[in-house]
Amino acid sequence: MRLAGKVCVITGAASGIGAESARLFATEGANVVGVDVNPDSEGELSLVADVTDEQQVEHLFARVRERFGRIDVLFNNAGINPADDASVLDTSLETWQRVQDVNLRSVFLCCKHGIPHLLENDPPVRGSVINTASFVATMGAAVSQISYTASKGGVLSMSRELGIEFARSGVRVNALCPGPVNTPLLRELFAKDPARAARRLVHVPMGRFAEPAEIARAALFLASDDSTYVNASNFLVDGGLSGAYLTPQ
Repeated sequence: MRLAGKVCVITGAASGIGAESARLFATEGANVVGVDVNPDSEGELSLVADVTDEQQVEHLFARVRERFGRIDVLFNNAGINPADDASVLDTSLETWQRVQDVNLRSVFLCCKHGIPHLLENDPPVRGSVINTASFVATMGAAVSQISYTASKGGVLSMSRELGIEFARSGVRVNALCPGPVNTPLLRELFAKDPARAARRLVHVPMGRFAEPAEIARAALFLASDDSTYVNASNFLVDGGLSGAYLTPQ
């Protein structure tokens, strides 16, 4: 019961890492609010919202505060990785902006309107913010995805700055940086282009992609009081990918 009594807002909670984290957080005693553009979010309270829209973001946090009286954890996890985000030579401006809006703008908005609620909690430990970045924020991607990579670099840098800004206020902010994860997005990529997807796997020392539950357990650590001295970090959960120079075939 590491999250007993805590109110946790998870975006992108209809599938993948978000849905798995919502289920895990609930088993650990949290009141989970799942947010997604799809109506199938996991959580005690499920909210449909476009987290790229400032009014909707502000409203969703107001609804959570009204329902539960407090907010303790923000897991800003919503993101996209569309197939038409490729080389800088081929990616349209429209695709670039769509990815930036979902992956980076939404994190900015959820922090802007969510952190003030955390600051209302009693000190010294007021809350935890977890922003989903990616291992590609640290190293180049095996398969070009220019806007996705740039957006996740922005999430990492923003998380670091926010962690420093709010450290003495009792709010921690960390970037969770998964390696490739076995999610519906990646399975769709395998189905459409097995050769492109296989290029991602060849660089992973463990020889497999992460399962969503493994990333959810890392998010649980960052959300809980087990990590009260972890702040402004690049929290890599990548199976050793970022530490490998050459992977045996």
